[in-house]
Amino acid sequence: MAEILNINYEKFKLDNGLEVVLYEDKTIPIVTVNLWYKVGSANERKGKTGFAHLFEHMMFQGSKHIPKEKHFKYIQEAGGTLNGSTSFDRTNYYETLPADSLELALWLESDRMGFLLDALTQEKLDNQIGVVSNERRERYDNQPYGRAWELLFSNLFPENHPYHWPTIGWMEDILAFKLDDIKEFFHTYYSPNNASLVIAGDFDPERAKALIERYFGEFKPNGNIPEVSVPEFALEKNKTIIHKENVPLPKIYLAWKSDKLYGKDDAALDIISEVMSGSKNSRLFKSLVFEKQIAQDIGAFQFSAKYDGVFIIVATAKPDVSLDRIKEEIFSQIEILKNEGPEKKEIEKAKNVIKSTFIYSLEKLNSLADIINGYNCNLGEPNSFNYDLNRYYEADDRFIGQTIKKYFSQNYVELRIIPKEENDK
Repeated sequence: MAEILNINYEKFKLDNGLEVVLYEDKTIPIVTVNLWYKVGSANERKGKTGFAHLFEHMMFQGSKHIPKEKHFKYIQEAGGTLNGSTSFDRTNYYETLPADSLELALWLESDRMGFLLDALTQEKLDNQIGVVSNERRERYDNQPYGRAWELLFSNLFPENHPYHWPTIGWMEDILAFKLDDIKEFFHTYYSPNNASLVIAGDFDPERAKALIERYFGEFKPNGNIPEVSVPEFALEKNKTIIHKENVPLPKIYLAWKSDKLYGKDDAALDIISEVMSGSKNSRLFKSLVFEKQIAQDIGAFQFSAKYDGVFIIVATAKPDVSLDRIKEEIFSQIEILKNEGPEKKEIEKAKNVIKSTFIYSLEKLNSLADIINGYNCNLGEPNSFNYDLNRYYEADDRFIGQTIKKYFSQNYVELRIIPKEENDK
């Protein structure tokens, strides 16, 4: 077994269900507060999408005891940094500050958890509807190739699947946000028993415990957090989507339903993606970009989330090269891998790249705290570094070969994004 990191930590739970993980690292005098709410776009439903992402914005718009946009100001004036993000399965908020400012971060996070609705107004909601709808236009609707992922996912996953819609939400749903719906979503999911708090860095554990109890202990849990329903499905046949945009060159995307995060095939699929496109000597890059020079670029990756996964290959055609030619060569390389499997040296190199990338991700305290929180929420064990790494070392040549045959023999979604012609509307 490989060993990469083995941390000493303390984990406990408040009476209201808030999970807390404390990890001391006194190397440098900073501290990170990392709070995960176990809610993302997967917790939404048809006609009511984009709520989780909206709250990533609303949580910085002030709460009962903190004026609008002062959260940023207070942290930055203390010499810290902060941000938040939303995914299918979680929303996280985090601050990294000088060690003596731990209480400030805990006060700010607790006020948002317990008192956000006291400061939520229709005016603030209307303002953020404008911000989010503009974000959608800029990053998705008016961005070249910007709608690729939502087109892939909405065609791969059925309408009742929690990954069918994009995390940012559909535009018609964003524009239809109602204040009562927003309040209900917050009451349902922004509850201490649906959250996980990690404190990492230079701090005194006993003082931290007292502060956590002081600022979070009074909040009541919500005992009615709905379970996410995930339907079993398989594509009955291959599906092709042609999408015209104002883009300079055609792109082809191929997507197969794959394994979920920490599923038995997840690590093997990561290795396969590295073999396919991880370097200039990888199978797809070497063939399509270097030797045949038919693609501008090509990439393959395993996207795995809590409830499901997708394996995606994407390539941009060179000028005057057809996407049919690109697709033909991609599948030619897949057939070689299915029949012969990767070479041992390819697998070994892929594992080494994955390990080095993993080590790099542990260098920054805020990144390390987020990984710890991810392990706690998804595996129930904050100290899962060695387990995570060893998933890759346990995937041997035979298993990787079987995984290639298993997934690349299934039906897939093919998306072609092609340039609009002058007469296209």
